[in-house]
Amino acid sequence: MNLGVRWTLHGDGRTPAPGAVVRPDERLSWPRTAGLGAQHVVAMFGASFVAPVLMGLGPNLAIMMSGVATMVFLLATRGRVPSYLGCSLSFVGVAAAIRASGGDSSTVTGAVLVVGLALFLAGVAVRRFGARIIHAAMPPIVTGAVVMLIGFNLAPVTASTYWPQDQWTALLVMLFTGLAVVCLRGFWSRVAIFLGLVFGYALSWVLDLVFGKIHSPVGGEAVDHWRLDLSGVAEADWLGLPSFHAPSFEWSAILVALPVVIALIAENAGHVKAVGEMTGDPLDDQLGTAIAADGAASVLSTAVGGPPNTTYSENIGVMAATRVYSTAAYWAAACFALLFGLCPKFGAVVAAIPGGVLGGITVILYGMIGLLGAQIWINAKVDLRNPLNLVPAAAGIIIGVGGVSLKITDTFELGGIALGTIVVITGYHALRAFAPAHLKEQEPLLDAGTSAYDDASADTAADGAAGQQGGGRPTRP
Repeated sequence: MNLGVRWTLHGDGRTPAPGAVVRPDERLSWPRTAGLGAQHVVAMFGASFVAPVLMGLGPNLAIMMSGVATMVFLLATRGRVPSYLGCSLSFVGVAAAIRASGGDSSTVTGAVLVVGLALFLAGVAVRRFGARIIHAAMPPIVTGAVVMLIGFNLAPVTASTYWPQDQWTALLVMLFTGLAVVCLRGFWSRVAIFLGLVFGYALSWVLDLVFGKIHSPVGGEAVDHWRLDLSGVAEADWLGLPSFHAPSFEWSAILVALPVVIALIAENAGHVKAVGEMTGDPLDDQLGTAIAADGAASVLSTAVGGPPNTTYSENIGVMAATRVYSTAAYWAAACFALLFGLCPKFGAVVAAIPGGVLGGITVILYGMIGLLGAQIWINAKVDLRNPLNLVPAAAGIIIGVGGVSLKITDTFELGGIALGTIVVITGYHALRAFAPAHLKEQEPLLDAGTSAYDDASADTAADGAAGQQGGGRPTRP
């Protein structure tokens, strides 16, 4: 059986010839391959470590399971789809909502495990029936609205939790990160979030030295505290296993989390299409497999207490810039991730990220997630003058962003992301069933392997190949 773990040496193994690319089944010399793997780890570092911190999960376990997830994905796709699977930012709002209603880390991972299972089943369905079922159930107006409300639903988390801890640090980190995204080129723009974290870390340390402790709210109460508290780093071991925990399942939490499966399907579809265009190998037949593999990897990760995973566009940028699409580099990256996961001191450094730094990062990060929904509409040329599109999207977004709730029984209510998504999906299809013919002109069905994310992903890849700065998804969301 071909598992995609055999590679032929490309040329002399040193440098690709001008205009040539290193294909997924090829590799450079092992030292160069290891170096590329390390570069992929750095590219995914910012978002993949910020996400579990924002979700309240262990960063060591997150990075370890991202390595395992990547291996699962590469084996499932038999080495045809070079990709790194990192922690998905799309679930940050879900985690915040579940914790706000009294849930703990087990409740969060249990709800997300069910989403991973739903994603796996969606991948199986795409393999069986083709990608057309995605467009039939979730046309661009629906997908864009759901992605938008998932991102913008996070705004209160930044405003009430992170920003107040150190507003001036948050402001400076926001400005620095924005400049890094816009002004830097190529690989450096892809790791702008990571650079923002490093800048904020150093800034907090300097401010502590100069001004001492800050008096600001932490956990709802204003107290004197250091901006950067490294006591946990000193106490952490250099070598050890991360903390595992079993998931628990609650229907209310599951219903809050399920809408995210829509964003994950769109992310995977766009990733597969973009990689296929870059490598010159049409991967339409791999779309269902890739979605199912992502779902299976997320189930495996959350089953032991880790976060869910998704394909990372940051790593598409690395491939576009280097023109090396070898899956051997991703195996190397996965191995590095496993090693980082076995270093508790490394995780303690990540866990010590000051709240003010996260405030500056999340202002940009959450907004970018939400605006990806608008990008979906633009790419798909969605006509918001059509009330069939406008009404369900408008209602669902306001419900999701505003936290509107619907009390079903004394012990169960729907609200926020879950209710907003239900309104968008059911509202669109119900209105379409009764709408006059002139409002529901036939839209082109989704070709296999495409999605509303395709143009954005392809443009991102092209920008990276040209050595220009890009604004790839730090997400996935």
